[in-house]
Amino acid sequence: MSEPLAQRLRPRALSEVCGQQHLLGEGCVFRKTIDSGRIPNMIFYGPSGVGKTTVARIIAENSGMRLHKLNGTSASTSDIKAVLAEIGTLNSANGLLLYLDEIQYLNKKQQQSLLECIEDGSVTLIASTTENPYFYIYNALLSRCTVFEFKALQPADIEQGICNALARLSAEEAGPIEMPQEACQYLADACGGDMRKALGCLEFAATAAVPGPEGNRLITLEMVKQVARRTAMRYDRAGDDHYDIVSAYQKSMRGSDPDAALHYLGRLLEAGDLVSACRRLMVCACEDVGLAYPQIMPIVKAAVDIANMVGLPEARIPLANAVVLVATSPKSNTAYMGINRAMADLKRGKSGPIPRQLQNKHFDGEDALVKGQNYKYPHDFPNRWVEQQYLPDALAGTVYYEYGENKNEQAAKAYWDKVKKK
Repeated sequence: MSEPLAQRLRPRALSEVCGQQHLLGEGCVFRKTIDSGRIPNMIFYGPSGVGKTTVARIIAENSGMRLHKLNGTSASTSDIKAVLAEIGTLNSANGLLLYLDEIQYLNKKQQQSLLECIEDGSVTLIASTTENPYFYIYNALLSRCTVFEFKALQPADIEQGICNALARLSAEEAGPIEMPQEACQYLADACGGDMRKALGCLEFAATAAVPGPEGNRLITLEMVKQVARRTAMRYDRAGDDHYDIVSAYQKSMRGSDPDAALHYLGRLLEAGDLVSACRRLMVCACEDVGLAYPQIMPIVKAAVDIANMVGLPEARIPLANAVVLVATSPKSNTAYMGINRAMADLKRGKSGPIPRQLQNKHFDGEDALVKGQNYKYPHDFPNRWVEQQYLPDALAGTVYYEYGENKNEQAAKAYWDKVKKK
């Protein structure tokens, strides 16, 4: 079985790697450290297809140390023990380097088994992960390693990789393989910053290209569009891409940008994530529009109910209406900030007994200094209001809610200022 193009074209030196210049550029600390030959314990974090494994392999294979490669998806505890068993042997005279791909799949015990040998330097660890290491890797191991983030590749980086691949394919095949600039650009844009995905699509299109009269094969724009469909968007419901998209979705609505909000709604729906699209929409209506337009909450809830009833793809219609409404509505987070302040006080232990007049009991013990509940029923007073203490004594006078500047809250403020004669 032939080796995939992405595997055949792996760079053999850091200078051949496309992108990641924030790490690999001349003068960068990461590059200087690697070039010095002294390899520290490192964890590479970032999306798939951006060069994590490639860079790790280049470093490992040029380190001069005894190299072991394991993958977290298949490595067992006995595999790890077999690596550690070489510590102190002739094979490890120049040191042991363990390259561990997809480290997030190792359980806690397996990760902990590496701690002592990493601590004393008998094993150097280079690990890579597509998940946020601060969530998936245990703190004790994180504290012994330096985390480097690999970013999604830019279209220019992908385009360079495609050109390199075309040259390699042309040399390997019976005749040259040609690809117009617009097709190359389309593929570079469509792969979502994933070099592996771009090369996979390229290889597929190259296989389908029919040799012309002169023996050359042409990969057309139409061919690229057929193989690159639905590849432009990264999405993993359990990964960082999911949280980035839902974050951008709500922040766009909060920032009153309906165009961006619709874009991120589209990305969620394209991935089939109707649940997240509905949930963040309802949260935004309550958190960010709130009391500036309180009627929006049942409106958004109704739109979400319709979306869940009709399902995709029609769900996009009520949700689009609701998203635009939230994005273009006046904003107020006063209630949100108020509950946050109240809960922060509770977490700090600021509370106290409920005032006697509010308690649900109508008799007092013998030790009570003041007998009777003494609750004042607001409906018995003018304007249905009477001054009395509702907060516990320790919090008396504390203000959690502050009126917003929008029309609705200012109207309420004016009413209560008049009633309370402020």
